[in-house]
Amino acid sequence: MAIRPIVRFPDPRLRRKAEPVGSIDEDVRTLARDLVETMHAAPGIGITAPHVGILRRLVVIQLESDHAPHIYVDPDVVWSSSDMIRHVEGSVSMPGVTDELERHARVRVRYRDIDGTEREEEAEGLMAVCLQHEIDQLDGIFWIDRLSKLKRDRLIKRFEKLHRIRA
Repeated sequence: MAIRPIVRFPDPRLRRKAEPVGSIDEDVRTLARDLVETMHAAPGIGITAPHVGILRRLVVIQLESDHAPHIYVDPDVVWSSSDMIRHVEGSVSMPGVTDELERHARVRVRYRDIDGTEREEEAEGLMAVCLQHEIDQLDGIFWIDRLSKLKRDRLIKRFEKLHRIRA
């Protein structure tokens, strides 16, 4: 297992649509293990292959309450509730800044597990938020794209200022 370098905003790869994984081989399993290590090191609770510059539909999520990471191969949201929730979000590709977004309170996701078994999972609350956030990333929608232009511009300025100070 290895910690991979994380692609940082405003890298254009963060807004490109990821390709399906297709067959799950040892390279995909290694990438999934590396994503787990990279997510823990970031630190974060979710990461995608595009976050490390690989435009494939692979997601890893591990909430604080989870004993092990959840791995989603080629995930898609197949249903979402009409009720919405607000939650503070951020990204391992844009460390140090967060903002509140509105997402569906519940979702159903179809995906394959790391062994290739087709699965469907319903999630609510934080897990639903994470799934929507990470699947957006696979679809080339960076989380700040869901903010108003004013909020997005302010957040980008904060991020740039924060990283100028650290540089």
